[in-house]
Amino acid sequence: MTPRMVIVNADDLGCSEATTAGILHAHTHGIVTSASLMVRPPAARDAVREAAAAGLDDLGLHLDLGEWVYRRGRWEPLYEVVHRGDAAAVAAECRRQLDTFRDLVGRDPTHLDSHQHAHLDEPLRSVAVAIAAELGVPLRHLPSSVAYCGGFYGQSGRGEPAPELLTTESLLALLDAAWEAAAESCSAVELACHPGWDADLDTMYVAERRVEVEVLCTAGLREAIAARGFTLARFADLAPAAAGEARA
Repeated sequence: MTPRMVIVNADDLGCSEATTAGILHAHTHGIVTSASLMVRPPAARDAVREAAAAGLDDLGLHLDLGEWVYRRGRWEPLYEVVHRGDAAAVAAECRRQLDTFRDLVGRDPTHLDSHQHAHLDEPLRSVAVAIAAELGVPLRHLPSSVAYCGGFYGQSGRGEPAPELLTTESLLALLDAAWEAAAESCSAVELACHPGWDADLDTMYVAERRVEVEVLCTAGLREAIAARGFTLARFADLAPAAAGEARA
């Protein structure tokens, strides 16, 4: 069976100390191979240091322009960094976050994505495409040789609990389905996850993060993944052709 590369990427590294701790536990004792760093929170600097000590060196930039929550029957902003419709402000903030990433990590990110997938909409979409092409790295969702799989998530689109999605059986089924749906040009699948040990994080997704840690660290999961012909990998393991393929 031809090996199929799977990158298990943990979003929100640096969001809080507890988030970072959960991610690093899922890397050391589980299947997490990569992470996307939020550079704005105060915990980001320690997160980079702790990730390096744990051997988690495949770090991408998680562009953060704000977060929305579904409350009282509607979407409300939890916080906004800049107005998402202001192209100049969005571009400047993204460049600032890229500079901060370089300062914290000492190099460029291995991949690019955004908090709550904000880069799927303009003007952030064009800004993210330009930065990814400049760096020569994959940009989540947009055409590249990495197929995105976001189904390992314990809530619906409006925050209703979906615990049936956070099981080892669901995870393995997602990998099988993602690979079957991937284009022939894809050399890897990115399985996104959000592990963490936060008890009081101000966001819609809290208790589920602890469940994710448990599932990602399930005994025998690595062997089950390998038995399906998958090889755990990092963005840094991809051939150069995998990078810089996003187009507006």
